[in-house]
Amino acid sequence: MRAFTLIRARSPAQAVQALAEHPEARLMAGGTTLFDLMKLGVERPRTVVDINGIGELAGFDTAGRHELVFGSLARMSDVASDKRLQSDYPALAESLSLAASQQLRNMASLSGNVLQRTRCAYFRGGAPFACNKREPGSGCAAQEGLDRGHALLGASDHCKATYPGDFGVALVAFDAVLDVLGPGGMRSIGFEQLHRLPGERPDLETTLAPGEIIARIRVPATPLGRASVYRKIRDRESYAFALASSAVALKLDRGKVAEARIALGGVATRPWRARGAEQGLIGRAVTPETALAAGFAAFMDAQPGRHNAFRIDLGARTVADALLIAAERSQA
Repeated sequence: MRAFTLIRARSPAQAVQALAEHPEARLMAGGTTLFDLMKLGVERPRTVVDINGIGELAGFDTAGRHELVFGSLARMSDVASDKRLQSDYPALAESLSLAASQQLRNMASLSGNVLQRTRCAYFRGGAPFACNKREPGSGCAAQEGLDRGHALLGASDHCKATYPGDFGVALVAFDAVLDVLGPGGMRSIGFEQLHRLPGERPDLETTLAPGEIIARIRVPATPLGRASVYRKIRDRESYAFALASSAVALKLDRGKVAEARIALGGVATRPWRARGAEQGLIGRAVTPETALAAGFAAFMDAQPGRHNAFRIDLGARTVADALLIAAERSQA
């Protein structure tokens, strides 16, 4: 890790100003991902802007009638243990409690979590591995390499790195909105528009403009939250990233699906909403057969590589399990 200058911002405006004055700076929220990447040499900022001291971004409110509001610096463990979230939006709480370790969740912020960078070994490994995300134009070693953990959905010839987060998958399922502060003031964007597909420029990972920071995350209040679940399958039970995951929420009317939300994690280059699979469930009862059919519909456009085709079946069954659990919760 090379030497860097640390700036401690005490307000959102100070953070935006520091980024304007130091365009190559990186933000430190929880710091759990940034310092990891700095030690690996993936990130080499000359300036780090520490925003952990901005108290107004650290709160959250799950009691609102119209929306849930989460400050960007709210800690994952605090939000995951919120009683209303656990009862009324279990998919959101579970997506946080199933991530990382308790120690990391105590430090990690919500905004840092949704903006974490891929765990692709070629991206993190450096030379001699080619990586367009790390060094644009160098190539993608994963295309002909070991791709067991790489993306089945949203990949391009230039990158197939998987988005690693959990909370972002649940946010996509609930149509979350971000309030973003930058030099031009505050603006709002749908969370689903935050992460870019890799295309020809996998180094451009989000739609945030230079100098912008996430101020808060808003989730529209919905009765679907009670019948929701986040299901995560991984190589080991704790402190591991998903091989496949799914955030699901259901509204049933007389035993038939009136509304469904299905989002996929661990299998795509960004949090992935499976709208076709959602529509295929409308008007049908949730049975093991219909749930599994919806799971495979969610992977209709999957493009497997040399070593990850098994995750299509795994992912479909993960969705099916989540749907069955959500249907059971809808009866509670």
